[in-house]
Amino acid sequence: MIGEIYADALAGATAEIEYVDGTRVTLETACWFEPVDGDEAFLSRCSGPTLDIGSGPGRLTVALTHRGVRALGIDITPRAVALTRRAGGFALLRDVFDEVPGSGRWATALLADGNIGIGGNPELLLRRVRQLVRPGGEVLVELAPPEATSRVDRVRLRRGPLIGDWFGWATVSVSDIQRVARAGGFPLVDCWTTHGRWMARLS
Repeated sequence: MIGEIYADALAGATAEIEYVDGTRVTLETACWFEPVDGDEAFLSRCSGPTLDIGSGPGRLTVALTHRGVRALGIDITPRAVALTRRAGGFALLRDVFDEVPGSGRWATALLADGNIGIGGNPELLLRRVRQLVRPGGEVLVELAPPEATSRVDRVRLRRGPLIGDWFGWATVSVSDIQRVARAGGFPLVDCWTTHGRWMARLS
């Protein structure tokens, strides 16, 4: 059901993220299709083979491909993969914790748009990504601002009468990324902000 609601949202349907306390916010999928201010701060740092984790409709995967950078997007939703391919990018239907092509050989992994929250356990996710990138490889992550509280929420997707299962999603503040990165196997952290977005390079 999660995948169905997410796929419908990518097709333009209105969907919401619901928290356990009853709070609901609109799932803003439209912004994932077109370039977003600040994307260049990610794209310009990808010079080698790049794995875009949770690539959605593929705006970053496609942009890298157009620049001549070998890039692969992975997403758990068939519609997202199809949209990426239709736009000229390479994508596979894959969970980051499943077998991923090129494991141990990617120069860069992307966790944009808050995707460090995947699975609700950032340290575990980064340990997995550590296995995917090559020695000396980097992870580029997008983070919550320094005043935000790092946390793990239980959320689900809703679209009209359709309600998905609960799943974990983490928020990591830039103030906490050094601790989280070290626990995930990345001792070096370089942070910056651009166009109101907070980002870090882990190595």
